[in-house]
Amino acid sequence: MPGSGPPRPDPSLPLSRLLLDFPWLRLVLDRHRVRACCGGACSLREAVEQSGASLPDFLRSVDEALACDADASQADAADAPEAPFRTAFEPFRIKVVEPLGATTRADRTRALEAVGYNLFRLPAAMVLIDLLTDSGTSAMSAEQWSALFRADEAYAGSRSFYRFEEEVRELTGFKHVIPTHQGRAAERILFSLVGGPRHIVPSNTLFDTTRANVEASGARGVDLPVAEGLDTAKPHPFKGNIDLDALETLLAGEGRGAIPLVLMTLTNNAVGGQPVSLANLRDVRALCAMHGVPLFLDAARFAENCWLIREREPGQSDRSPRAIAREVFSLADGCVFSGKKDGLSNMGGFLAVHDDALAARARDLLVLGEGFPTYGGMAARDLEALAVGLRECLEPDYLDHRIRSVARFGEALRRAGLPLVEPVGGHAVFLDAARLLPRLGPDDFPAQALACALYREGGVRGVEVGTLMFGRTDPATGRQVPARHELVRLAVPRRVYTRCHLEYVAEVAGRVAEHADRLGGLSLVEEPPALRHFGARLRPRAAARTRCPEVW
Repeated sequence: MPGSGPPRPDPSLPLSRLLLDFPWLRLVLDRHRVRACCGGACSLREAVEQSGASLPDFLRSVDEALACDADASQADAADAPEAPFRTAFEPFRIKVVEPLGATTRADRTRALEAVGYNLFRLPAAMVLIDLLTDSGTSAMSAEQWSALFRADEAYAGSRSFYRFEEEVRELTGFKHVIPTHQGRAAERILFSLVGGPRHIVPSNTLFDTTRANVEASGARGVDLPVAEGLDTAKPHPFKGNIDLDALETLLAGEGRGAIPLVLMTLTNNAVGGQPVSLANLRDVRALCAMHGVPLFLDAARFAENCWLIREREPGQSDRSPRAIAREVFSLADGCVFSGKKDGLSNMGGFLAVHDDALAARARDLLVLGEGFPTYGGMAARDLEALAVGLRECLEPDYLDHRIRSVARFGEALRRAGLPLVEPVGGHAVFLDAARLLPRLGPDDFPAQALACALYREGGVRGVEVGTLMFGRTDPATGRQVPARHELVRLAVPRRVYTRCHLEYVAEVAGRVAEHADRLGGLSLVEEPPALRHFGARLRPRAAARTRCPEVW
């Protein structure tokens, strides 16, 4: 209607002026066969009347043209950048639900006693919110579930393998793709071939199974984290970096004969899930090339690392996660990969390399311990799910939500009074048990004590990343050789828990923190010779002096 939308051309104004202001008016003039006289100096009304057209009909056509122009303007506005909303919601819908079982504090206390205060030994049915690990615990997408139905379970030459191989090659650029049932199988194969006595494997920091496989070969793992990574409270964007000066000194002193490869862990799990910068990786590549040493990646959480590069590293904010990932892989000679993390799969992994001879030897070991080279210990269903997961894990909406939700979880824990590894990394929030429980020493296993308290208080299962995991018992003294840090990792499974679940965890942790001064330590009862944190048994060193447990 006239007056309710954009202004209509004034019929009393000269036609030449109106054509400048309303270029589309010429189309209406042509439709009604109106011709401009006097070079357009006449008014629109005069031009219409001289052409014998009906002015009311002409003006109705003008109104219709105005409406079309308004629609076009709205379409242009729809293409403009939108102002962000404060509410960050999950970029997916939930189509399947699983009920959670409740337990009482008395139930959980009895369970801790039964399993020797080792949360790995707990039945999952006794856990309410399970943050033990983000490995193999992701919720699969509709596309992944759909892919299971096309799986080809042929023993040799499965179509599923070739789809999986194509996806890995397209992402990483590596020539040889060797599937394994999970990441530690790839580590075992690799270090069985390149490790051995008197060999050294430098890293920004080796995590538990990687270190175990290095040492099982007879080699020695050497951690070279940057100084910033040793201070849990000090914010730094890339605390996962390797110390370049220390690496150069080691490479120059030991040489190619003693160092079969340098391994960079992305993200650096042992120092708090902290990312490695692209600049640091480029410098490591240059040092390795100078000394003739291959560079390998432990790429289990490569996608999260790439997103944090995009968010934190100057000059990277306009690049896609996939473009950053391709550059990251292009800097390496090979990688070991657990598909159970950023691969969004419940099982699977691979070893990928450029070297033909190394790949041939790896396939020989694969056949002995894993399976035929076109399935390698994986069902074809897992090959299909992992192939889809490698695409989905680099979707910007998914990564943005993933990193923001973990950061928000960290903020809730911080408000609840928990000291954290700062800044919060990609896949987990790490609680600093040494700062929360300063009166407990390494022989008291403070991080394990805190992890058990979280479970006892609210059914939350995390994992100790401290002296139980990375320390050892000195056989001469019986005392603990401590780890660098005493951390509790609360690893967030991908696409599983909502914001309310994580807020509940923060509330549980806050209640434990309120009574931290009454939390007692643990002593070791028995320990396996390797990866002792998986099977060890502990007991309370002394009864904590608390009120009735049903009060606090």
